[in-house]
Amino acid sequence: MRKEISLGAVYVPSEGIVAREIEGEVIIVPLISGLADMEDDLYALNETGKAIWKLLDGRAKVKDIVENLSREYDADESKIEEDVIGLLSELLKRKIIVAK
Repeated sequence: MRKEISLGAVYVPSEGIVAREIEGEVIIVPLISGLADMEDDLYALNETGKAIWKLLDGRAKVKDIVENLSREYDADESKIEEDVIGLLSELLKRKIIVAK
């Protein structure tokens, strides 16, 4: 079941994770056993995920993130919105991000 992501909501990384950029990838490690319900202990973000992750600053609404990425990549806003909501839904489900 996909968690509902609101375009007007602000999300931030959970305090229960550590995220580091290693060789161009963002690697997320849960600090609490069982957090994120992952098969392994690491979660890696690709280039698109990394771009979204960097905008989770506690101020930007999801709508702002979509608009920013649409301008930056000169891409269709509806496709960007779909990708952003998809990733944020997964991260929220895994408790890697929380609503502010």
